[in-house]
Amino acid sequence: MPDPALAPHFLRTRRGRALIYQALALCALVAAGWFLWHNTAENLAARQIRSGFGFMRQPAGFDIGETLFAYSSRDTYLRAFAIGVANTLRVALLGIVLATVLGTLVGIGRLSRNLLARGLCTAYVEVMRNIPLIIQLFAWYLVITELLPAATEPLRIGPYVFLSKSGLQFPFPDLSGGWTLAVPEVGVFGITGGAAATPEFLALLIGLTTFTAAYIAEIVRSGVLAVPRGQTEAAGALGLSRALTLRLVLLPQALRIAIPGVTNDFISLLKDSSLVSVLTVVELTKRLTIVAVDNRGWLAPGVLCAALYFLLGYPLARLARRLEKRRRVPSPSS
Repeated sequence: MPDPALAPHFLRTRRGRALIYQALALCALVAAGWFLWHNTAENLAARQIRSGFGFMRQPAGFDIGETLFAYSSRDTYLRAFAIGVANTLRVALLGIVLATVLGTLVGIGRLSRNLLARGLCTAYVEVMRNIPLIIQLFAWYLVITELLPAATEPLRIGPYVFLSKSGLQFPFPDLSGGWTLAVPEVGVFGITGGAAATPEFLALLIGLTTFTAAYIAEIVRSGVLAVPRGQTEAAGALGLSRALTLRLVLLPQALRIAIPGVTNDFISLLKDSSLVSVLTVVELTKRLTIVAVDNRGWLAPGVLCAALYFLLGYPLARLARRLEKRRRVPSPSS
């Protein structure tokens, strides 16, 4: 056995030197961060630009037309930010569900033996992927506000569901009235009652859904093509039809392969919801713009907005990693 007295000192070993280098690098990063923050704070103060978060408790002083909970101009900036987060989550969650369904159907359609169905799905993917999203949002907004009928003569697309220039009106539970169902009614001056989605919200939801679905379609298609051909041949040998083979054999394996790519599209959809600020929907980025202008400073609202988007998107990434591990396709050698 080697004599412990002759063993080199810990700081002289390779591991010890590595720890020293890491500690020095961490100290350098902290010092550089403090230097940048200190100089930024001094420059902002010299220019009378606010950099703190004290404004969050001040009255916002503006109204918000589309809210999920009670709000008035006397409420604080913090509550206004909360409404922006709620609107962002609402459009993102709805968009994720609708884009997943539409994208999966289009991806399957691209593999169809029917020439017309395959051609239409291919054309849809190519058009949606090659037109900027912001142009698509403006196009949908113009379709809703210019081509749809007025609220006095709306399109009836279901029982008590109306579509017009004013948006989409639909029944909604009235919690204040003891769980009664409030239904919209067409009157002389428009539609009253029920719940409503504004034209701006509809344009954003449709635009994000159709745009993201094009990318999901390609991921699903590539996932199906990545499944070994022997799986299809084995299903055919068992007498399964093409539809059953797709539903029971190919799609479950393809969706496992597609999880990482689809999750990236979900996170992109969440971040792309910020583009709705150009349509005057009050979501998170729109709140940032208003607050920054009111307080003559972009630093604190910008940091807060970036942090909130990160906190909204990071759980999606973590969930995707867990799903990927649980549903990972085993390799043939295992």
